[in-house]
Amino acid sequence: MATFSEGARSPAAVVAAVGGLYVAQSVIGGITWTGLPAVMRDQGLPLDSVGLLSLIALPWALKFLWAPLVERFRLPPVGRNRSGLIVAIGGAICVAGLSLVGAIGPAALGTVLACLTVVAFAAATVDIACDGYAVESLNRAQHGWGNAAQVGGAYLGSAIGGGLFLLLVAAYGWPPATWSMAALIALLGLPFILHVRSRTTAEKRPHVPSLAAALRRPEIRRGLAAAAIYVLAQKAALMMLGPFLIDAGLGLAELGLVNGAGSLIVGFAAALAGGALVRVFGARAMLVGALLLQAAALFLFAAHGSIVKIPSPILVAVAIASSSGIMALGFVALYAQFMHWSDPRQGGVDFTLFQSMDALISMIGGVLAGYAAEYLGYGIFFGGAGVIALAAVPAIAFVVGRTTAPQAIEQQRRRDERLPIGERG
Repeated sequence: MATFSEGARSPAAVVAAVGGLYVAQSVIGGITWTGLPAVMRDQGLPLDSVGLLSLIALPWALKFLWAPLVERFRLPPVGRNRSGLIVAIGGAICVAGLSLVGAIGPAALGTVLACLTVVAFAAATVDIACDGYAVESLNRAQHGWGNAAQVGGAYLGSAIGGGLFLLLVAAYGWPPATWSMAALIALLGLPFILHVRSRTTAEKRPHVPSLAAALRRPEIRRGLAAAAIYVLAQKAALMMLGPFLIDAGLGLAELGLVNGAGSLIVGFAAALAGGALVRVFGARAMLVGALLLQAAALFLFAAHGSIVKIPSPILVAVAIASSSGIMALGFVALYAQFMHWSDPRQGGVDFTLFQSMDALISMIGGVLAGYAAEYLGYGIFFGGAGVIALAAVPAIAFVVGRTTAPQAIEQQRRRDERLPIGERG
């Protein structure tokens, strides 16, 4: 049987196409994990109820279970790449779900949680296709662009979903704000659909994507350990940052400006800078440095919650640095490792495993964070989170290792060119 290959893909076109999807997915995440918690707290709901929003991450935590099915459908043994079809169907479900949430309103917590869980399931499935397409379309030298699209898109989307969304809620109310986000998500998905439709051709693919093939590789097991350690230390406590700032005296509009400015300016700039810094210092040094900086920020929040009152400008500045700048620097390094450890023949499966671990730890950590903050107080909660961040430093340094300095990258690239794809490190 003849073998067909996919049409030539411009790296810039690929990055632009997947970047739109990463922004759209992060708009949904920003609404769910930043905007909605602040709205709920502003309406007087208790912190343990706010923490239940972390359960919406369940589809992201479990998406590795259906990732092989998605990859087999996306990459049939013979035929065209079906990434565009998956994105079109999943995007339509997301838009419909958010439109329904806009009509219901945030007070009906159970119904909103159900709708957003369906949206999360669709968005997680779209993410499998998007990540797989990025891994297979970008070679090793272009991974930095892919990481910039992932992390930079995440912060741009968070600025919209956690910042602009709150401003719209404060100015126009819940329904118009939510429907505006649904319309934006539809627009952001169009570039990917048009790009894939115009560039895919038939191809013969002998490899069958599977979880077993992924878990046999030691790189995957290292990546899962790295994700669990890093996300627990760096990310779990930040679910309570919005409610913390609300209780510190910020209004919804002010918090919207903080989230928007932080994600749009600080987070996006840090994501771009992180790509360059990883090449200079390596991923391990960047991850360790980000953990140390995050621990310092968490200890400052703990001090405000239990010892002294930090002036609001300082508190806001550190909150922006913590949730945007420090997070972006660290996750660019972590995602660069994830992309490097993924097999291009089943990138949607491998990368999904890493992200599922991220989501699982985020979900569990977010629920526990809500209860800890509610019953122990912000001082003990953030202080304990700072201790966890410090304890994670030697663990993440050991798991990631010293393989991402520029010279090591070039040496590994040359070795990779002589090895079958499944054996590449």
